[in-house]
Amino acid sequence: MKPKSVPEKKPILKVVATNRRALHFYELIETYETGVELRGHEVKSLREGRVDMRDAYARVENGELIVFDLNITPYSSAAIKWKINPSRKRRLMMHKQEISRIAGKVMQRGFTLIPLELYFSHGWVKCKLALAKGKKTFNRKDRIKQRISDRDLSRALKYRR
Repeated sequence: MKPKSVPEKKPILKVVATNRRALHFYELIETYETGVELRGHEVKSLREGRVDMRDAYARVENGELIVFDLNITPYSSAAIKWKINPSRKRRLMMHKQEISRIAGKVMQRGFTLIPLELYFSHGWVKCKLALAKGKKTFNRKDRIKQRISDRDLSRALKYRR
């Protein structure tokens, strides 16, 4: 008798915000998944998609991983007492060993920690964090030229068929 195969459960992910500028300005080396410590009605604001991560970056301070300039707009229906500074620093949750390993890489090699996206995973707010190195201007221009030439080539092949 053949055992029944159990279908794999896919994680329930709802992406709230992505940092598309990070892919343009940085070369991504490694990615990590972290939890985000939020207060008050910030979760409800995230569910509405009211977040701006354009200039966000992360740093290790006092053995903690902290994200800066992650702007979560206050929830529109929140009471006045719960209104929180939208661009306050927020703590990211990771194991201490991982934080110390990341801190070593950032200090030695000159990498930067950039949040790539915020999403809900099984009801918890998670942040995809990337260890990144800044691209030079000429690298970005070469990549744009390569993309344009690839697009032109695919158009030519499409019409040829």
